[in-house]
Amino acid sequence: MSNVKTLGVLMIVKNEEKHLDKCLSSVSGWVDEIVIVDSGSTDGTLAIAEKYQAIIHQNVEWPGFGKQRQLAQSYMSSDWVLVLDADEFVSPELKVSIQEKVETSSLDSCYQINRLTKAFGKYIHHSGWSPDWIIRLYPREKAAYNDALVHEKVVVAEGLKTKKIEAGVLYHDTYENLHHYINKTTGYLKAWTDQREGKKKSGLGTALLHAIACFMKMYFIKRGFLDGRHGFILAWLGMHSTFVKYIDLWLREQAELNK
Repeated sequence: MSNVKTLGVLMIVKNEEKHLDKCLSSVSGWVDEIVIVDSGSTDGTLAIAEKYQAIIHQNVEWPGFGKQRQLAQSYMSSDWVLVLDADEFVSPELKVSIQEKVETSSLDSCYQINRLTKAFGKYIHHSGWSPDWIIRLYPREKAAYNDALVHEKVVVAEGLKTKKIEAGVLYHDTYENLHHYINKTTGYLKAWTDQREGKKKSGLGTALLHAIACFMKMYFIKRGFLDGRHGFILAWLGMHSTFVKYIDLWLREQAELNK
């Protein structure tokens, strides 16, 4: 019986034709399977996925990020899971590091990868965005995502160690422009509020305090000022988004009370 461990890529996508080719080309030829769950793409996403011999499933009734990732993992058969988003790609150095972990680790650890994010055309090295250590490589049978609608996390089995892959980064090309930022974050903000409605209280004062704290943390404590004008813009946008989600929560509470 072979002791060679297999590696699979897990992805959930929708209308990602602009980024998907770059993402999949960064793992092409050295992973054993690519499993994609699509939530209803209407562009060329699926054609790109087919070009890389991805195993494609569709689930258009969106259950939230956590459960959609769980569904994708249920279709996988590889020993190791590497989770990627369509707007991310693996650096050559990270590729070597991942291959080394898959070959030498005895499925007793999960690994955090350092993600470096580009926003509005510039890689962000501070602002609380970098370093950005996230669990993205783990044994398929010993870890999986939780049920969160948004900001989902990997739940690690008891006894499993969490380690860092120090060499290489996962590049992340996020917001291209302000319109892209607004469109992308709107869904996240709604999911955040949906998840907390009826469980968490809010108010105008709460919203203001959290918003101001977000700006102070990003721009001063996390040294966003070192990212120049981009750092200020991201801190301001973060403040605005924080205010919106807490006010949305409060408005929903008021609507329920006034029924």
